[in-house]
Amino acid sequence: MEFRSAESVDEALAWLTELGDEAQVLAGGTDVMLQHMRREITPSVFLHIGRLDTLREITANDGMSIGPLISHRTLATDPRIARSMPALTEAAETVGSWQTQEVGTVGGNLCNASPAADTVPPLLVAGAVVELSSTGHRRNMPLDEFLVGRRSTARRSTELLTGISADAVSPGTGETYLKVGRRSAMEVAIVGLAVRLTVDPDDTVTSARVAVCSVAPHPYRATAVELILEGSHMEPDVIAEAGRALTASASPIDDARASADYRGRVMPHLLERAIGACLHRARAGRKGL
Repeated sequence: MEFRSAESVDEALAWLTELGDEAQVLAGGTDVMLQHMRREITPSVFLHIGRLDTLREITANDGMSIGPLISHRTLATDPRIARSMPALTEAAETVGSWQTQEVGTVGGNLCNASPAADTVPPLLVAGAVVELSSTGHRRNMPLDEFLVGRRSTARRSTELLTGISADAVSPGTGETYLKVGRRSAMEVAIVGLAVRLTVDPDDTVTSARVAVCSVAPHPYRATAVELILEGSHMEPDVIAEAGRALTASASPIDDARASADYRGRVMPHLLERAIGACLHRARAGRKGL
């Protein structure tokens, strides 16, 4: 096993061009090292990128630009994230222990592509786009196209995730991330749900984004639910219909944490709670509170 630690993005890209599938990119390592210990992955080379400070920057302008080496702890505590993407703050707060939060990175969470990745639903409802760089080339891809399956992404072996951009909330928009787990801390989600709603002054939903994790091979946008909510005043019958559509969109499994049936029963109630929280925050944002 060879270990290489890149000192620049260009050096990391050159090594990826040389090594291709033989390399495993290593950032925080909270998932990668466990997978290596279990012999789930057996790379010839670990390519460490933890010293690339240019991938550890946050920029808040019309939208948000988040470096892939930003830790979960930074996501949970940075005031710019809290103002612009509060659901991402809430999701990061639920990731493992504080030790894991200090080490684990948002880029690693995306590239690991776990079905239960907490940071993915908030990024999906924020319309996140990932930047993928290789030597001499760069391309952008919507996050919902980047995730293609369980622990599978559209990243090529010669590419490095070098940026994440997303839409910030605006006045009249509220969002939240809610998670059901077996314990209140350090627990992988049984169901994770992010909702972002924009409402006009009479509480008509003008835009709805809903994303869920831990109920399918990868987190996804529930577009059928969004269509039901948009144009509504979130009447009880509309919320109930949206809950049924959310359950129908999922393909949960039975595992050690919960049954598929339980996950299906939880989802509508979680959605109802999330809608209430979003409405409250949207009203407060419009008033400048």
